[in-house]
Order: sequence, then structure tokens, then C-alpha cells
Amino acid sequence: MRNRLLLLVLWSSGILSSARAAEAPLPYATEVAFNLNFEQPIAIVTPSGETNRLFIIEKPGRIIVIPDLAHPARRTFLDLTARVGSDDVEQGVLAVAFHPDYQHNRQFYVWYTSCHYEWLHQVREDRLARFTVSATDPNIAEPASEQILFAQADEAPNHNGGELAFGPDGYLYLSLGDEGGANDEYDNGQHIDRDYFSGILRLDVDQHPGNVAPNPHPAVHAGTYSVPRDNPFVGATTFNGRPVDAAHVRTEFWAVGLRNPWRMSFDPMTGALWCGDVGQERLEEVNLIKRGGNYGWHLREGKSPFRDQAPAGAKLDGPMWAYPHALGLCITGGLVSHGARYPDLEGKYLFADYLTGRLWALMPAGDKPVDAGRVRQVAHAENIVSFGRDPRNGDVLLASLWAGKILRLVRNPAAAGH
Repeated sequence: MRNRLLLLVLWSSGILSSARAAEAPLPYATEVAFNLNFEQPIAIVTPSGETNRLFIIEKPGRIIVIPDLAHPARRTFLDLTARVGSDDVEQGVLAVAFHPDYQHNRQFYVWYTSCHYEWLHQVREDRLARFTVSATDPNIAEPASEQILFAQADEAPNHNGGELAFGPDGYLYLSLGDEGGANDEYDNGQHIDRDYFSGILRLDVDQHPGNVAPNPHPAVHAGTYSVPRDNPFVGATTFNGRPVDAAHVRTEFWAVGLRNPWRMSFDPMTGALWCGDVGQERLEEVNLIKRGGNYGWHLREGKSPFRDQAPAGAKLDGPMWAYPHALGLCITGGLVSHGARYPDLEGKYLFADYLTGRLWALMPAGDKPVDAGRVRQVAHAENIVSFGRDPRNGDVLLASLWAGKILRLVRNPAAAGH
């Protein structure tokens, strides 16, 4: 994303967007949702079952709660600024997920980057940590309750992935980028027996009986989670047609071959897992994630060959849709729309492009790839980094990073009659 900031400046200044003036009005627009300011809001979360609170994650390190959406006011739920490295545009607190049984166990999970110095050398880590909320005040977390599940050394500041979500199976899913740089320079895209990069993990944070311990790795904090026994690479002895040592396989992987799966979400109606994967030179991808899927990076970008020839034994999965950089430069997924507010968007996957401001709706065709005829632009909003829902009514919300606002998707009055 870093090498695209100049393009963002050009777009924001109108140099790249002058053609929009001649376009017909889009069917939807955005408006400020709560009239509150946030410092680089990067995610929007609500605990399952709640209908009147909203949590906004600020990238520099704070988690803000709006305790009563009927009377919006911001309150600091957790301040991690002293623990977080957030100087780079892709570092900071990146995601939060509340445990499905949060109302009883008070647990939530945070994905963040940490930087510190050892002997004048900067050490960069990606951390997955568990926290608990105060037993006496549901709007304050306990900073001292942090329990790290794993902390992985990371050579580059970009491509930190960064979505956390509990699936309908009760397991925690985490998306991870390829460690950064460019062109998969650390060669993480097509390995399941090295580190935790370039894929999506599925973890049992409750350590149910019958699930298995993770294989040893410097990043893993032993005893903090287990691996679901039906994860696709448990017991694996081959990958891409080549032998691997089962004792070194990262059995936490649910899917692999992703470059920077920045945002993902489950469809609450079907359980399908949708993911936006940021591209390199040519294409941005929408992926429908399946168990054991290999989405091709760095062998492919979209469906196009990229760096190396695919091994004869590789089985690669293509995207649901990929769009060229003529349309957008940095995908932000996304959620499947449901609810009475947007009947024409029902069941469609909504996603955005961070740099061009386009918001699209994709009409799925089961689990089959779609063509451009099933995708339409429905709105425009600048530097969108995540989607969420208003827990009161299901309205689609969007986090605008540099505007410091949470936006709401609404009908565009200028589009009436078009």
C-alpha cells in the first residue's frame, strides 16, 4: 500500500478523478453516521447479540466505545498506544473480535503490530492477544489482562493482513499478509511449513477436547490455543505435490496463497467467508474462501501467472472476481448486505477500493466466479478501510481512515429518476 500513497494524493486532488463529473449519479451515497471524530479509524465492531454499542478501532492504538448509539459519545475502552508500533500506514491496531460468549467470559482478541529496539536494532512483531473487560464496567477493558497467543517476527512494515472474525463454528479466523515488501520477496506465499504468513488461520481459542496442540514455533505461546482437528493441513505430508514434514506444518492454516488479505467477513446468513486480497501490479481480488484453498500468490496474481511457474502438483483456486488497476488500486473487503434498508443489495457482497473511492456490489453466482456484468459501482467514498453494521438496524457502516469519520451508506437523492 505504501507505494500507492502518491496515487491517493493524485486521486484526492482530483487529477485522477475528473472523469467522475460526467458520470450518472450513483444509487447510493454516504453520510457521517455519529458526528464523532476518530483518529485513523480502521475497524468497526459490535459484540454478538448487542444492539446499542459500537466499538471503533483507531490504528494508533486506541479502541473506542460508543456506549449508547442513541446518544453518541466516545469513550476509551482500551489504550494500547504504548505497546503498538503504528508509524507505517499498515501498522497499528488492525482488528478486534469479541468472543461469541463475551457476555459471560468477557474475552476479546486484538491483532496489532509491535515495534521495540534490541541492541539498537528494531524488532517488529505481529501479535495476537486476548484481553478481558472489567467485571464492574462493560465499557472499560483491563490492559493488564493481555495474554499473547502468538507473536511473530516480521521483517517489513507492510502487508500485515489484519482481520479477526469468529466463524459460525465458534473458531477464530485471522488473515495474514505475505510479510511485506513487494513481489513476495520473503517467499512466504507457497509454504505451509515455515511461518505464519500469506494465508488465513483457524484457531480454537477455547481448546475443546479432541483438538490438537500446534506444532512448536518461536511465535507460538504454548497452551494458549489449540488447532481444530479438521483443519485441512493437520497431518499433511505433501503440499503442491511436494513432501513436507508434518511436524513442521503450520496446521493453523485454513487457506493459503494470499498476498495481503486485508479484510474478510462471514455472511451471517450462509456462513460463507468472503475476502478482499490486495494485488501487486495488475489485479485486485475478491475471494470466496474454502477449506484448504490455495489462492495462488505468488504463482499467480488473479488468474494471471506472476513470479514462478506453478508446480505440477499445485491445485490453485481462482478469485470470484478480479478487477484491473484501471478500475482500482487497493481493495477493501467487504460484507454481504442483508436487511430492509437496502432491498436491492440483499445478498450482494459490498466492497470498496481504498485509493479510488469506488464502492461496488457483487451479485454472487453460488461459488462460481462472476463476470463484470454481475458487479456494479453503487457509491463513492474516500479511503475506506473497513465495513461494519449498525447493530440497531443493520445499516452498512464504513470507516474512512484519513477523514476520521464513520460513514453510513444511504440512498443518493440525486439518483432519483435515473
